[in-house]
Amino acid sequence: MRILFLVYHGFSEHSGISKKIHYQVKGLRENGHDVRLCYYGFAENGHRCRYIDGKVLKDYGKGYLAAIRQRMEYGCIYDYCVQERIELVYARCFQNANPFLIRFFKKLNKASIRAVTEIPTYPYDQEFIDNSDWNVKLGLSIDKIFRCSLYSQMDAVVTFSNVQNIFGMHTINISNGVDFDSIPLHEINKSKIEGNQINLIGVAEVHFWHGFDRLIAGIGEYYRKGGHCDVFFHIVGGVHPAYMQGFTKSPGFQNLIDKYGIKDRIIFHGTMFGQPLDNLFNQCQFAIGSLARHRSGITIIKTLKNREYATRGIPFIYSEQDSDFDYQPYIIKAPADDSPIDIEHIISFMAQFDMKPADIRKTVKHLTWKIQMQRVVDSIL
Repeated sequence: MRILFLVYHGFSEHSGISKKIHYQVKGLRENGHDVRLCYYGFAENGHRCRYIDGKVLKDYGKGYLAAIRQRMEYGCIYDYCVQERIELVYARCFQNANPFLIRFFKKLNKASIRAVTEIPTYPYDQEFIDNSDWNVKLGLSIDKIFRCSLYSQMDAVVTFSNVQNIFGMHTINISNGVDFDSIPLHEINKSKIEGNQINLIGVAEVHFWHGFDRLIAGIGEYYRKGGHCDVFFHIVGGVHPAYMQGFTKSPGFQNLIDKYGIKDRIIFHGTMFGQPLDNLFNQCQFAIGSLARHRSGITIIKTLKNREYATRGIPFIYSEQDSDFDYQPYIIKAPADDSPIDIEHIISFMAQFDMKPADIRKTVKHLTWKIQMQRVVDSIL
């Protein structure tokens, strides 16, 4: 099948979202499909451009008018789809429903080109509740007005939840996938496990729904009650200690660190990838998934991070419902509330844990992107 994978933004080598998109494209190609990746970005001369597989499809120029044109003009993509006999457009939601996008997908419909849109998290409105950027708020308000009309032009909505209907359209329910080639197996540092020290790691483009404040508060409470084990929490991601200061959904990291006097226990590493990240993982024994999806109104979700941790072969904790992991022996389920995480429970769990990384990895063999993305194609044939 000839597929156009449509993204409304550009890519970053540090971004987990960017990597995920490339793995999805790879998964489709591994199934024998002819996939073209369409995205938006900036050329070296500063021009705003729309690209397909690295080649400029449309140059919008510079300045404010160029920014407006790229949000309104989708004719170049439609023409490409017709000329190249594209059979399916797989789009990734960017909370950007508008009349121009509706017109584009309506034209695809008339040309008998099938279309689906992936909504990475649903519902997503609550994710922006503490965002002070008026551009983001305006964009979301416009999205609310037009999204039902937009999705009525789709063949289906792809979701990583178990919801059967989103914005009036039936859904294709899949899991977030993994790319085994890109994630090395966890190498356990036994001396750390056998000693009186445990290192926890959380990797994310940190938002309030990750609930890392719950883990920080848990470490503070552990020491307040006389805890004796050396516990360290390594946070990987472009986040500052003062993040979430003043948020309505959660307390700021720095407030909690100061409250409990645990500055030396919470380590902010910034953005990491490649071998440095692998080395850090190998210093840690336990990983931290999302601990507060309830803050954004989400109960059931199949997050990418859970699958990446399992592919590495490291045990982890999370609070949402995820049917792929809820009953696995290598996970801890945290309560879906704002209480501090029970650090003593993690320590006791790890004291008895003896499952090998390779055995954890085997449990997610069915979650490769090759398998998950083919489920989408099979569902619309």
